[in-house]
Amino acid sequence: MDVAVYYSSYQQGMKKNQERIISVLTSKKIAFKQVDITQNSEDKTLMRKKANNPTALPPQIFNGDAYCGDIDAFNEAIENEELEKFLKL
Repeated sequence: MDVAVYYSSYQQGMKKNQERIISVLTSKKIAFKQVDITQNSEDKTLMRKKANNPTALPPQIFNGDAYCGDIDAFNEAIENEELEKFLKL
């Protein structure tokens, strides 16, 4: 399975959250891929389908087809020192 961070390169209000996720994953040497939903509308549709939320906004985190959560869940996992569990690693 691969960790994927679905993000938007055009949503300035989300940039801080997206950068936090990328920074944490990089610092912990966790391999991940970034999927920019603004480049392909099918990626946005897929993100929302996999998150089981028709209005989900980026950033959203997945491990393969398994939904991990959004920025709030990510921050909670870090706070509780459960990042690997959150990421389903």
